[in-house]
Amino acid sequence: MESIGFEAHDHTSCIVSCIDAVDSQCKAQGLQFTPVRKRVLEILLQEHRALGAYEILDRLREEGLGSQPPVAYRALDFLVTNGFAHKIERLNAFIACTHPGEDHAPVFMICRLCKSVAEAQTIPTKGQLGQAARDAGFQIERTVVEAEGLCPKCQKAADKCI
Repeated sequence: MESIGFEAHDHTSCIVSCIDAVDSQCKAQGLQFTPVRKRVLEILLQEHRALGAYEILDRLREEGLGSQPPVAYRALDFLVTNGFAHKIERLNAFIACTHPGEDHAPVFMICRLCKSVAEAQTIPTKGQLGQAARDAGFQIERTVVEAEGLCPKCQKAADKCI
């Protein structure tokens, strides 16, 4: 299982490559990657934590890109519908997809202290869940897995307090 989010990486390159991938996919599928949609994705990519719609709206408002909630919600709906972002149910917030354009079943690891979120890929039809589904004659179409715990940075900070 590959995860992205907690390890050190070139964040600027991460943002640029994701925006480029989404832009290419939108062009290939005839989707409108409007300036507001692009900016919302950039906002989500700037931090590896989930952001609420109103946090995003505040940033859009500061930049003169809209002040009404539908502006943020429409952009988020577009990004989630097309697999460019995910909704983190536990936090009622959103995070940019780290694997845009790939068919995958994400697993989210949420730090309970700093609220950072890492996305990992998994194959739900494999492992125990897949076996349980096969045993029940069930076909998995979609899964949402959210695990809460401590990221490496917060674990180190907690260890220092002990």
